[in-house]
Amino acid sequence: MKNKAIGVFDSGLGGLTAVKELIKCLPHENIVYFGDTGRVPYGTRSKETIIKYAMQDARFLLEHNVKMIIAACGTVSSVASSLGESLPVKFSGVLEPTAKAAACATKTGSVAVLGTSATINSHSYKKHLESINPDIKVFEQDCPLFVPLVESGFRDKEDIIVKSVIERYVSQFKNTEIDTVILGCTHYPLLKEAIAQTLGGNVKLIDSGYETALYTKKLLENHNLLSDRKEEGKREFFVSDTPHNFENIAGLFLGRDMKSKATRIDIEKY
Repeated sequence: MKNKAIGVFDSGLGGLTAVKELIKCLPHENIVYFGDTGRVPYGTRSKETIIKYAMQDARFLLEHNVKMIIAACGTVSSVASSLGESLPVKFSGVLEPTAKAAACATKTGSVAVLGTSATINSHSYKKHLESINPDIKVFEQDCPLFVPLVESGFRDKEDIIVKSVIERYVSQFKNTEIDTVILGCTHYPLLKEAIAQTLGGNVKLIDSGYETALYTKKLLENHNLLSDRKEEGKREFFVSDTPHNFENIAGLFLGRDMKSKATRIDIEKY
């Protein structure tokens, strides 16, 4: 059981930012990643559709005999939070570890959440933060252009398009008491430098992928599920649309040279 893989899924390739942190944190673990590139984004879909997609993604990963599944997707974590109750393995979204990190980080008690429309409309981060500390003031902003911006290759903090889109969404938080901002989608860390530049250096950005990786390590330790292999873990990548140019795109998300290719699968079969 210990040496089974960790399964990770996302609506596209943004979840690879979580895989990047998992590799740093748990280098000996095998990872199976599925990016639903054929149906991205999830953030504009109905709750029923998001739940259906998440179940299909999880069933695909279960076929790979994984020991844990991570929904590296802020939308799924927010809208389909009960997914783990129907799975026979350990499960984590990004919501709980990220909200806890933000609650611990804020000094002013004012936290902003950036997320997809579905995440923000669910008020999931707001509810979770307030359950941790009722005195925390939560400000929410949906950023529907962030995912297509990242997936289209626009990430440079000096790019005029990137700067103008980010300014549109986060300018309201500048020069306020907000000292902590949750990047509530695993695509958003790719825009971290640009967001930080707009908000200023006094605002702490909470990376959901990083916090989820730390949470995963602790969970596996607590359940005696950490791999005992000595060599570096293997990584397999699957997508639901064309894998063309995956190596180059994945390299950008993972911040390292990618030698692996992605395999295309028919997710509708699940």
